[in-house]
Amino acid sequence: MKKCLSKILIIALILSLFGMGCQTQKEPVTTGARGVILEQMYGHTYIDLTIEEFNNLGFSFGDSVDISFDNGKKFRDVPYYSGFFSSVGEVLLCGYPGYPHVAFATCYGDPTWKEYGISESAKMTVTLNTKGKYRKTEEALSVSFSNNRADYPSDAAFANFREITGGKLRKETFYRSASPCDNSANRATYTDELAKEYGIRFFINLSETEDQYKSLASAEGFSSNYYNWYVISGKVVFLGLNANYRADVYKKGLANAFYTMTKQEGPCLIHCVEGKDRTGAASALLLALADASPEEIINDYMLSYKNFYNITKKDTPEKYEAITKFIKDFLCYMCGAEYGTPVESLKLKAGAESYLRDGGLTDEQITAIENYLVTY
Repeated sequence: MKKCLSKILIIALILSLFGMGCQTQKEPVTTGARGVILEQMYGHTYIDLTIEEFNNLGFSFGDSVDISFDNGKKFRDVPYYSGFFSSVGEVLLCGYPGYPHVAFATCYGDPTWKEYGISESAKMTVTLNTKGKYRKTEEALSVSFSNNRADYPSDAAFANFREITGGKLRKETFYRSASPCDNSANRATYTDELAKEYGIRFFINLSETEDQYKSLASAEGFSSNYYNWYVISGKVVFLGLNANYRADVYKKGLANAFYTMTKQEGPCLIHCVEGKDRTGAASALLLALADASPEEIINDYMLSYKNFYNITKKDTPEKYEAITKFIKDFLCYMCGAEYGTPVESLKLKAGAESYLRDGGLTDEQITAIENYLVTY
């Protein structure tokens, strides 16, 4: 009897091992080869999948992925985030809320399709590398905001509209905001009314080219009449910049816009779409030229995150400190210092002057800007 049981157990073990060996391996999480869309405004390479479609394949924010293109370009261990949470200049896959597709991007860098030779007919494959490898970063930095006016304490908070203050900067002259013309987030009407209320007479549009603005203005429901009057009057500078403040086109654009501003009657308004990062860098440059302190510049930048996400140094210190890396990196870059250099040690005004000089301005033109900005 014991011999029979032993034989049965041995046979069962063999069958079990055989069965295990014959089991089909789990299929990898992958998109397969998909078409791409070359996005022009920010320079992203979109995979032809919506964020929902992409996530339904088995991907989640915080995953590590591998990306390959049919031109031979391959990228391993790329973080997949819901925002631009990588260090400046690093590639990431981003499912930013409101984007039509998942984007392969360089964080505040040059267009990926240009840098890596990706054509309109290219095929892109994304495959899961490690599940949840970057989840802690995603959880620490992920934020979302409402496009409903009723969720904000004031029109100004909703429109991210405020005066830029700090250092010797002239009072009631320089303002920043979300877009007064792009109503994709339901803010343009409010911003346009606030611009009228504060008597804005000159605008620096960081996000649209003139042609892109014409497309917005011709769309059904466009109602930014105050802004449009100043466009017709030639009082709006269109720059059409992405967020890569290291690029020559960014430096030249800001330099020329600031110098043009000195020929105009204020007050002046600087804006992009949400009025956070591109506008934050432009405001930081302006403040540095007016002898503002690092604390004043960082506080100005982070007010956008208080307005949109209620992120403050007191209530959400971890998120607050993590988000400041963008503006700190800008200040370090502007001053020719390595990222991580204490911003208190930077010579901000000299750095801002150098940045404008790299943008093509003469010392005389830079002095004209400084004289326009400050109250002596």
